[in-house]
Amino acid sequence: MRYLFPIILGVVGLAILVSLGTWQVQRMAWKEGVLAEIDSRISAAPVAVPAQPDPQADRFLPVEAKGLLGIQEITVLASIKQVGAVHRVISTLTTEDGRRLLVDLGTRPVDTPADARAETPVSVVGNLHWPDEIDGFTPEPEGRLFFARDIPAMAALLGTEPVLIVARQITPPPSGITPFPVSSTGIPNDHLEYAMTWFGLALVWLGMTLFLLWRIKRRTA
Repeated sequence: MRYLFPIILGVVGLAILVSLGTWQVQRMAWKEGVLAEIDSRISAAPVAVPAQPDPQADRFLPVEAKGLLGIQEITVLASIKQVGAVHRVISTLTTEDGRRLLVDLGTRPVDTPADARAETPVSVVGNLHWPDEIDGFTPEPEGRLFFARDIPAMAALLGTEPVLIVARQITPPPSGITPFPVSSTGIPNDHLEYAMTWFGLALVWLGMTLFLLWRIKRRTA
């Protein structure tokens, strides 16, 4: 009887930890499917910008638009792995049918001044995006310097629709700006790490249970 409670405790704890690890493995498979679907959507053939794009249904929709690239800019402080701090450059695109849209042109080093440019006819291929980058710690904009891509606020400042095209290709390309297109690489998929953590805890729990049983046996020997 002296072994019963430790064994029950060990088995129940082990079952819980293993089930949590298994659930994370299942979540990892689901997330990989979601990412594959997003990658497929991002790389599909571009279409015209919908008249009334929906932030959910049209997220990552590949589009192509032609029009006049404006000279007004908003810079958004961002960071790229192995590169460091950069400015995302947000400008306006007045399309051939008269719509004014936001366009994320790409990135420019923070210590590089903006090149003077005139309004230029361009063709933009990219993806519609409504980034979720704002939280309670995001600082308020400082003039035209933003710290997250706040679509409504940027649209109000530049006088556009609250619609953002993240450019993949701009023809002709604006000088000094490197395209930073939409991809699934920024979407976290940490389920494998979580699964390994739970399975590791299960091994520790098993070891502690066996050690406890060994201690009980020694005391009663």
